[in-house]
Formats: sequence, C-alpha cells, structure tokens
Amino acid sequence: MNQPLLSLALLAGLCGGSASAQTSPKTSASYSAAGKKARVYATVSGTSQRLAAGAELAFSPAAQPLETQVSVFVDPNHTFQTMLGIGGALTDAAAETFAKLPKPQQQELLKAYYSPKDGIGYTLGRTSIHSSDFSSGSYTYVADKDEALKTFSVKHDEQFRIPFIKQVLTAAGGKLTMYVSPWSPPGWMKTTGDMLHGGKLLPQYRQAWADYYVKFIKTYEQLGIPIWGLSVQNEPMATQKWESCIFTGEEERDFIKGYLGPTLAKGGLGGKKLIAWDHNRDLVYQRASAVLDDPAAAKYVWGIGYHWYETWTGSGMLFDNVRRVHETYPDKNLLFTEGCLENFDLAKVDRWDLGEKYGMSMIGDFNAGTVGWTDWNVLLDETGGPNHVGNFCYAPIIGDTKAGKLIYTSAYYYIGHFSKFIRPGAKRVATASNRDALQTTAFRNPDGSVAVVVMNQTDKPLDFQLWINGQAAKTTSAAHSIMTMVL
Repeated sequence: MNQPLLSLALLAGLCGGSASAQTSPKTSASYSAAGKKARVYATVSGTSQRLAAGAELAFSPAAQPLETQVSVFVDPNHTFQTMLGIGGALTDAAAETFAKLPKPQQQELLKAYYSPKDGIGYTLGRTSIHSSDFSSGSYTYVADKDEALKTFSVKHDEQFRIPFIKQVLTAAGGKLTMYVSPWSPPGWMKTTGDMLHGGKLLPQYRQAWADYYVKFIKTYEQLGIPIWGLSVQNEPMATQKWESCIFTGEEERDFIKGYLGPTLAKGGLGGKKLIAWDHNRDLVYQRASAVLDDPAAAKYVWGIGYHWYETWTGSGMLFDNVRRVHETYPDKNLLFTEGCLENFDLAKVDRWDLGEKYGMSMIGDFNAGTVGWTDWNVLLDETGGPNHVGNFCYAPIIGDTKAGKLIYTSAYYYIGHFSKFIRPGAKRVATASNRDALQTTAFRNPDGSVAVVVMNQTDKPLDFQLWINGQAAKTTSAAHSIMTMVL
C-alpha cells in the first residue's frame, strides 16, 4: 500500500489543544448532542478510504434503545484518565533508514507523522540509551571499566539519531514528550560480561549505572533534546539474543529506591517521570505490586510501562491485567511503551490485520486506563531493519531505500484514527457497545470536541446508532474498518 499523503490534507484544522494534564472523575456540566453534527473519518479494507472524510452525521432525539437496536453509547459527562500523547520510537534503525531516503521523502515522513494538520499528529517519542536490537551494532557511551564515566560521549548518536530527533522536534512544532529506555548496561557492568543474552547488573556497578542515566539525559538535553522521562529497563524479564538485562521485581524495586531514584534527584532530574516494568501485560500486575507496594520505591515512580508481546505464548492481549493495575494503584499512571509485529515480509506490507492489531490494542489499552501509547520504530527499511541480530519487524511506514519511496501500512492509518483526533490533554469518556463486533473508545478534547472511535474486525458491515444522552445519529461500520466520529 503506497497511499499518497495528499489525501490527509482533507483533515486540516481538527482537534487542537495543549498537553496540560488534568484529573477529574466527572465533568461539572451536562453534555448534550442536541443540534450537533459529527464529522466522520474512515479507513476501510478493500477500498481507497484511508482516514477519509465522509458525510456528517446529524443527531436527533432518540427514545430508550431496544435490545434489537445496535448501539454505541457515549457519555461525556463521565470522564477518566487524561491523554498524555500517542507516538512512536525514534530508534537508530529509524534514523539510519531516514538518512538513506531522498529529501522529499524525508520531509513527507516528518509531515505524515508529526503534522496535526496534514499528518496524524504524533506527540510522544521514545529512544534508547545506547544500542538496542534496532541498531546496526552494539555500542555504549563509555570505555570498558570506566566506572567514573569520564569517557562518556554520545558521539555515536551524532551521525544519525540526534539529527533525526532534532528534525522530528522541529516537525512536531518544538514539542515532543520524549522518554528514554536502556536495553542493557555495558557488558562489563554485568554478571555475564556481555550486553546481549540477558545477565544481571553486578551489585558493585549499581551506582555507576544510575549515574549513566543522568549523564545520558543531561547530555541529550544540552544538545537540544528535552527528555520528559525514562524507564528503568526495557523488558527486564526477557533473556534475548540482543541487548537485554534481567531485573526481578525485588531487584528493580531496590535499584529504584536505593540508586536510580536518589541519583536522579541528586542530579537535579527528580522531575523526570520514572517508569517501571516496561515489559509485557502478562506480569504487569505482579511487577507493579512488587515495586509500588514499597513506599520508598513508589515515591520515585510516575507509572508502569508495558508492551503487547505476551501474545508469543498463544495468549490474547491481557487488557484486564492492565486494568487491575489501574484499579489497585489509581495514583500511578499506565503507559504503553512498545508494540510491533515481528517476522517482516515485504510482500505482506498490505496485510490488513496489521492495522487491526493496533486498533484492538489501542482501544483495549485506553479503556483499561492507559494515558499514552507508543509504537515501536516509526520507520524501518525494506528488510524490516536495520537490526544487528536479524530480528526484522514491521513499522507503520516502510522506507524503501532502494526505490526511494515510502510505503504506508494499514497500521499507520489505524494509529492515526486515535493520534490525529484525540489530542494531549483529552479526557477519556464513558463508552459502551451492545455488540462485541463493535469495539469503541472515546475522548473529550481540551477544545470541547468529542472523538469516538469505532472498529469492526468482522467480515460483515453493521448498521448502528451513536447514542449520546437521548440523542442519536445513524451510521454504518463497514466490514474490517475503523472510523472516528468527531462532534
């Protein structure tokens, strides 16, 4: 699928608003849809519709719905978490691929992701502290055994990653909520002497490793890249063939309260948002309880991050585990920190289920209480890389560096149905569907507009009414489609 970006220009001037955080369990004024119209944008399998504007829906008085009437109910009078943002990771792989594209395609990509007018308005970003699997090779920022970090330098990143992030910042209007994650300490700090293949942080290097985060954040900020937050460790329970490091719940708790939290505070970075876990939904509750039940650790933690790869076991996505964390620790935040589809195949970039997996995850995560959603690589090349261990994956946009063109997958458009219309500072509002074929979530933006997302993964179209406090508008959810209705 190589959808021209020009079609997105139809979406100009939609939901604006600041990224100010607000918390309120319920709105003070009653919301009415009387006299309102909803603008409809749809992405539909088997058609050319990609975030395409359709006819407006008009609301009219509606009586008590019958069980036979297919309905999506929205109640803007009841609000929940506040949206932080939606975005993707600015990896070495993305930066290297970007550098290989012709200038017009580079500008197209920046607009496609970061323009709220002509693109899908990303506002959230993640990058790695030194190398990850999505780098061309393993590297660190210090010489071996330099416990004092005197040799610390991000010169490696100055070739591709830092220039790329700076262009992204400009494209995003100078504002991007950026957080950082390490995949592994340097090998000499670990029990295995190896950055790859798991292993653990040696006790004698806990302070040096905590100092490393501070060095990285301060260096990036001195280079003009503001850092909003950080996670303790990417996937701390996975021994991978790439950069990885194991932390049990107790080890992560103790590292936070004894080293990383105090070191951030001492370094003047106590205001940075610290994220624990940063792994799959399967163990998210166990890890949250291990860390957050200790007040000495919990005081440093802004929230819990998580990924979607629990499906490797054959499990479905475990949204209820995320909801349990939200219910048990309502004063902490939830953030989706990574997801992508593995086993890249260039011949299958048109697959529709790619987008549907994103849609299902985003609806389920937001309804479970998540405040932000971060895709993995924003850009990969025609091999699904570069990746130094052959772990090739899909990205929403593929940069064909041989042909010098961008390929837009269905995932790009599905993500856009959220990121373009649900802006930072929006509050999730109550929604319910009376048919499981229609998955839905809704938010009220800072400008007062309400964005309702409805997704249909089935093979059949479904007529339904959008019902809001005694007012309803009739429409249809096409087979294998996603739609956003903006009041």
